[in-house]
Amino acid sequence: MTYQQAETSSAGPAAKKPTHQDGAASGAKKTKTAPATTTPSGQLKSPRKSRSFAFPLRALTRKGPPGGFDDTPLPDAPQAYTVRFTFEYAKNLPPSDFRTASSDPFLTATLRGTQPKRHKEDPDLVYRTRTLRRTTEPEWKSEWTVANVPPGGFSLKCRMYDEDYPDRNDRLGNVTVKVSRVFDQWEGMPPPGREFNAKKRMISKRAFILKTISGIKHHSFDMTPRLCISMEVLGASDPPYAQMCTIGPSFYFKHFSPMIGRLITGTKVNRDSSDEPEGQTRGERKRSTQKYDFQANEMQLRGPVPSRLYHRYVEFKPIISYMFNSKGLRGKVLNAALHKQHHRVYNFDKSTQYDSFESCTEEASLTFLRLAHFDEGGRIFTYVLTLDGLLRFTETGKEFGIDLLSKHTMHSDVATYIACSGEFLIRRTKHPHASDDPQPDEKTHPEEPIPGGPPESPPPGNPAYYQLIIDNDSGTYRPDKRILPLLKDFLEKNFPGMGIVVMDCGDERLKKLKEKQTAIKKSEGRIMNVVMNNSQSSISSAESDLDDRDGTWQQGQPSKREAAYATLEDPAKLKAAVQRMVPGGGRKKGESSQGPQPDV
Repeated sequence: MTYQQAETSSAGPAAKKPTHQDGAASGAKKTKTAPATTTPSGQLKSPRKSRSFAFPLRALTRKGPPGGFDDTPLPDAPQAYTVRFTFEYAKNLPPSDFRTASSDPFLTATLRGTQPKRHKEDPDLVYRTRTLRRTTEPEWKSEWTVANVPPGGFSLKCRMYDEDYPDRNDRLGNVTVKVSRVFDQWEGMPPPGREFNAKKRMISKRAFILKTISGIKHHSFDMTPRLCISMEVLGASDPPYAQMCTIGPSFYFKHFSPMIGRLITGTKVNRDSSDEPEGQTRGERKRSTQKYDFQANEMQLRGPVPSRLYHRYVEFKPIISYMFNSKGLRGKVLNAALHKQHHRVYNFDKSTQYDSFESCTEEASLTFLRLAHFDEGGRIFTYVLTLDGLLRFTETGKEFGIDLLSKHTMHSDVATYIACSGEFLIRRTKHPHASDDPQPDEKTHPEEPIPGGPPESPPPGNPAYYQLIIDNDSGTYRPDKRILPLLKDFLEKNFPGMGIVVMDCGDERLKKLKEKQTAIKKSEGRIMNVVMNNSQSSISSAESDLDDRDGTWQQGQPSKREAAYATLEDPAKLKAAVQRMVPGGGRKKGESSQGPQPDV
């Protein structure tokens, strides 16, 4: 076995990008050319192209726009292994704060294996450490356990940053480690680990200048940051071997956005409280500090996610593909706006809360219930489950005055493929029996008042009192209702002791249940509708602009606004755009705007 610190993170020269003429963009096979023939007079005829019917047949059998559930199976792969990575510490990091001569460092690690993927758009595994404050010598001691690391090796790229929200995070250095082979007796890099020199050229200019000034002041001219990493093989993994996944540790991040909370939801969330059940009286909770904060949650569940939970974005409009792939002027603008909105909602700052929990235990169930505030307030949540088992969710609902926070595209960070998405709510039953019946023969809260819990008392701490009612209501990815039993099995494994109810978004019972939740929220006075002005940074206004088309797309023609965008990208289309925008510009001479007149 050999390993090396790579100078670059690329695995080799990039492959030739397929073009539309190659048939890769449209999914069609290459057109075959018949051999040249001669006429009876001896003249050479041009070769005749034979038509392939592969793509038209597939197009005829496909129902609806492309995307949604993808039944592509995992590729074959040999026996893989479980590896524990530990990010021990970093030394000699550059300061990014001139006043304190220190940084707020954190690390993100990207793991890329050598096994084949189902699709090239499948994301690599990513891990983020917690942020340590005011130090240039952080000791994270953060463990990351990954199953199904391939025997053919992997590449681990570590990027160190200074957390500086809302400004851009400063780069503090990169380290890329490549391992050529992994096997059962691999010695790895056991604790205390091995130090690697970071690439100085990846340090941001501001941090590099401050590092130079600090070195002159302290007569220390060592400019190279160092990172210590340890790696250990824990044993052979269970199949499917082609699916690398995070199996530990289980953790959560709780993000707060005060400005979004004030302007959009008007919801008071007590950041100073941990939502501990049965430990605080109602009066004490009212007297504690209340803050207007919008809460976004990320919760790492134990993998692997069932391989059939695999959905691609749906191209229900022509612009959608350009937006996800960041192509064209309009697609790049929307893609950048969605990424910006994602990082604004799931922002990391000093208020962000982090903690770990024991996976697949009742502690995990209670952690999830605390993040969702148990059965308080008739809340409805939008969620996205990534392919690596990261559950992201925020409160949402049609009663919100602005709908940008209910977009699954934003929650997924514009991911091409995810496991599942939709909405969920929490319901409490009268008796603790973890019921998975959508219509239990007993009272349920918040539809009906039940003593021993909200709104008059703290929530009970037994997960068996609660039902997680989760659906597939997502227009972006449109999860197939046939995979809902697999979602239920995965959630029952990660949230034991709690009733899991999966329902299709078209179920009338689910619609009535959500209507009741909305009515309860309105009765408690938790709604504050706000009309916000359009702005270039608002993805909500961008989405509404997409919806406000003039109807020509149904006839296969671009709208006026799309024609204008196309003109910016290709000036040759100016004439056609003007004809489409000017009234009567697209009609031939003598043609009436009223259409053909009846004969007299």
